[in-house]
Amino acid sequence: MGDEGQATAKPDFSVDAYAPPQIAARVENAGVAKARMPTLQTLTLAVLAGAFIAFGAMFFTLVTTGSPFGFGPTRLLGGLVFSLGLILVVIGGAELFTGNNLIIMAWADRKITTMQMLRNWVLVYAGNFVGSVGAAILVVLSGALEIGGGAVGETAMTIARGKVALGFGEAFFRGILCNTLVCLAVWLCFAAHTVSGKILSILFPISGFVALGYEHSVANMYFIPLAYLASGGDPASGITIAGFIGNLVPVTLGNIVGGSAFVALVYWIVYIRKTGR
Repeated sequence: MGDEGQATAKPDFSVDAYAPPQIAARVENAGVAKARMPTLQTLTLAVLAGAFIAFGAMFFTLVTTGSPFGFGPTRLLGGLVFSLGLILVVIGGAELFTGNNLIIMAWADRKITTMQMLRNWVLVYAGNFVGSVGAAILVVLSGALEIGGGAVGETAMTIARGKVALGFGEAFFRGILCNTLVCLAVWLCFAAHTVSGKILSILFPISGFVALGYEHSVANMYFIPLAYLASGGDPASGITIAGFIGNLVPVTLGNIVGGSAFVALVYWIVYIRKTGR
């Protein structure tokens, strides 16, 4: 979910963060605008978001390769650099499926229809897929996996194998936890007035979900196809199309639950729901 994109009459130079009720109203208004965005614009911005998340994933893969810092610190460092992806989405402006689960606030308040919400999700998910897989193809063609004598490529394979090895339940619940943190990061961005404030809002929730090993559907659209392409589709690599689908389905479902129910609907109930509904 990109930046709010709302025109204002004059700049707001306040240094105080927006209060939670104000954040809720801003998120809901942004959701209405996103649900009504033209198809071509939505798809184009979604492709960009897929590529942006892939850049964060590339950075994570490189930085965690051969790290001498031990498991925990390495995961933390990897999470911090992975935050590049959401920073590009929010500051640069793009449409990310996981962040757009917050649109359900506008739906719950009956400001958009079910079809408008689902249309946005489907278009953005498809665009994210194209951007992520396209980035994976470019990385393989660039030879970037050969950096460090092939060590980066080995890290990429290890990451993907770990993801496809997850059972449905594990992937689903990791997806819930992941998008709870991702949507909280986006929520906090709506509290900030400045670019630096938005970046700081992103760093800790995103580095937290990455360090903890939670599952992000759009990131996995890059990680797993990258390994599949790098292996030439060899089943002996442990990376198959069936394994990719087996990961993506539960992670996507978990992401929807985490972002829509655990963040958007909770805040809608607290700050927007009208008495008697």
